[in-house]
Amino acid sequence: MKDKLIIGRYIPLNTTIHNLDPRAKFIFTFIFIILIFLAHSVATYLWLFILIFIFMKSAHIKPWFLIKGLTPIWFFMIFTFLMHVFVTKGGTRLVEFGVISIDTNGIVEGIFIGLRLIFILLISTILTLTTSPIDLTDAFEKLLTPLKWIKVPVNQLSLMMSIALRFIPTLMDELDKIIFAQKSRGSEMSSGSILNRIKAYIPLLIPLFISSFQRAEDLAIAMEVRGYDANSQRTSYRQLHWHMKDTISIILLIPIAGILIGLKLLGV
Repeated sequence: MKDKLIIGRYIPLNTTIHNLDPRAKFIFTFIFIILIFLAHSVATYLWLFILIFIFMKSAHIKPWFLIKGLTPIWFFMIFTFLMHVFVTKGGTRLVEFGVISIDTNGIVEGIFIGLRLIFILLISTILTLTTSPIDLTDAFEKLLTPLKWIKVPVNQLSLMMSIALRFIPTLMDELDKIIFAQKSRGSEMSSGSILNRIKAYIPLLIPLFISSFQRAEDLAIAMEVRGYDANSQRTSYRQLHWHMKDTISIILLIPIAGILIGLKLLGV
């Protein structure tokens, strides 16, 4: 399972995107996700696809590796597509069977919403693949520093984010152990229909949750024993440095947004 899920994984390479300041990557990703919600035509989604493909090549990430890594969440994508197919009405009626009907608008909306989710996951995964969890946490804390003036617990939020990112591979390892244990007891998880496979994975949730709570409790006890105080002020050993290339990466959002809005206004 851990080999199929790449969300939260970091691949250390020496590329242009890897060497950008994590704050710039955070800002770029956040604004790019907003731009994805503005897309609603074939041309706009094609433009976003070209951009994401360029980002993958710049980060030396193979497209197939990125798509394969999102395999565990394809079920959610298919479910979202089917929901729009059966719920959204309008256009030409293609299928009608009692209360169930499928229109062309439903299929188009399902495809567009599915692509929107895929693009959001792809750009977010590129961020985590090219930025270490420590850098992500530091960037998150630095960007939210102004919120400390209104008593927002930025340090605690950064700590939660850091722990969550570090727990992803740990939970994947634990899930693999549980799966192997179930298979050794004769449980079939890789054969049969999709419904049977889903039912086979449901019993894995209880031991996984129990293990997660146990690890969280052990971590909390270890932090208390070492005298960790979440409210104390700390300095940072790792200093982030903003360079001209980081500014240029943010400025590139202007022509990207301009072309996207232009394609949307033209209706292509």
